[in-house]
Amino acid sequence: MSKEELDDIALESTRTIEIDEFVPKSDIDNRYLIRPYYLVPDGKVGHDAFAVIRETIRSMNKVAIGRVVLTNREHIIALEPLDKGLMGTLLRYPYEVRSEKEYFDDVQDVKITKDMLDLAKHIVEQKSGSFEPDQFEDRYESALIDLINQKRNGIRTTAKMAPKSSGNVINLMDALKRSLASERQAAPAAAKAKGKKPPKRVEGQREMLLPISGKRAAKEEPKVQAPKKADKPARAPARSKKAG
Repeated sequence: MSKEELDDIALESTRTIEIDEFVPKSDIDNRYLIRPYYLVPDGKVGHDAFAVIRETIRSMNKVAIGRVVLTNREHIIALEPLDKGLMGTLLRYPYEVRSEKEYFDDVQDVKITKDMLDLAKHIVEQKSGSFEPDQFEDRYESALIDLINQKRNGIRTTAKMAPKSSGNVINLMDALKRSLASERQAAPAAAKAKGKKPPKRVEGQREMLLPISGKRAAKEEPKVQAPKKADKPARAPARSKKAG
């Protein structure tokens, strides 16, 4: 196919989101979610229509499903209220989501003992906390920055040896018991160090790991302005900015 042929089928952005229907938020399978954007209005007329749609779907616990053209392609987008604005999340098409049966059919049915469940529940309770994204660390990005700084300062770097796998099959019950024993030993030290930042993982520290292999016709509905580009706000009746 030539570039001209691809250009002929490319869609031109109308800078609007055409809303087709309203559905319960619980109907949207998380596997269809791709990427969130922040949507804001632009202009007095845009503010009025924007606020009406936002508060209506908020009060009815609905999500607006619409279509938007980004980068010459039409995408499905779900709109939901977020504070004073809207969050638009691009959705995958059905052909982009594989059936779980392709992977889960080979998972064996095993008998789980009460002792194993009780032990696992205890460990989960001990390690339970609040979801705090600020605590996440992108270790690859940190390592990349360190590497760039070393190169910039003329420091010679050496390749790290890849960790060797023991190849041994781990008995999950034994691993849970060892984890529980480790928690009990660490409890007194943790009490003394309360309020201090937890130390980083020591190289060579053992961990318990689990191996993983690894159209509906358009309707004449309200329109909300959308971004001209996927990653920048556009001055239109509704602009968007990528969330996260």
